[in-house]
Amino acid sequence: MPDQKFSPTRSLVTGGAGFLGSHLCDRLIAEGHEVLSVDNYFTGSKRNLKQLLDNHAFEAIRHDITFPLYLEIDQIFNLACPASPPQYQDDPIQTTKTSVNGAINLLGLAKRLGIPILQASTSEVYGDPEVHPQTEDYWGNVNPIGPRSCYDEGKRCAETLFFDYHRQLSLEIKVARIFNTYGPRMDAADGRVVSNFIVQALRGDPLTVFGDGSQTRSFCYVDDLVDGLFRLMHSPPEITGPINLGNPGEFTMLELAENVIELTHSKSTIEFHELPQDDPTRRRPDITRASESLGWEPKVPLRDGLSRTIAYFEDFFAGK
Repeated sequence: MPDQKFSPTRSLVTGGAGFLGSHLCDRLIAEGHEVLSVDNYFTGSKRNLKQLLDNHAFEAIRHDITFPLYLEIDQIFNLACPASPPQYQDDPIQTTKTSVNGAINLLGLAKRLGIPILQASTSEVYGDPEVHPQTEDYWGNVNPIGPRSCYDEGKRCAETLFFDYHRQLSLEIKVARIFNTYGPRMDAADGRVVSNFIVQALRGDPLTVFGDGSQTRSFCYVDDLVDGLFRLMHSPPEITGPINLGNPGEFTMLELAENVIELTHSKSTIEFHELPQDDPTRRRPDITRASESLGWEPKVPLRDGLSRTIAYFEDFFAGK
């Protein structure tokens, strides 16, 4: 037989123990990659990686990306950063440092190795948008000194760094702007609306709706989102992004709450609370660019995704 050596791609996933990062690790392993997860476990959990710990192609390292790291890999997915308001506001200085200093460290690593790097940016770069739906050429409406700005402006600065490394140093970059994503392995206490509603409904507590419930979001199931990230990383070098990844289906908070109550067969009621500062009133991605350049679009309808997520939380609370 010819002397051939299989050389799998070695992928680094920062934030690999998080909700989204752990699903990306699963996908990469399934595609035959060797995967190195880096996480400081500030919001991530080893529980999210338990299905991979015995896999010889997987390795997990505890590390904070605000400090340099020296590895030999073939591509980088940078997903490290708290992503829910209660989590990123818990230590706003560290949140900004993770986005900015972390980006500098990982871009430096990618430059040294001459490898592509993907940045998990966010729809929060659009702030409380005055353009609807949001296209990638919209610059946003962001409060730079508000309680959410540690995350919003940190991610905006990270995008700036990525594109400057690309223009000045010809580094191959990919920037994904991720809209609301949900699914199994969400943290029950992370404060995101889908997990909040499901946990409250399963416990029989009132569902907390802020404002009058008319504000909208678009919810993308995690498997669809991971597929978008995978396609973006393996797209031609000239496709840099930013590219919106999210489900363009738009739902009010009241519609989401009613769906969760129905699917959980809960007797919960709905309580209305004051709307937090700088909370966006409308959010929906225009995914034309993702569709045309990546051949990507989400496939999982909201009710199907909610049913899968509810089943996960039922098992979680049952200790399974």
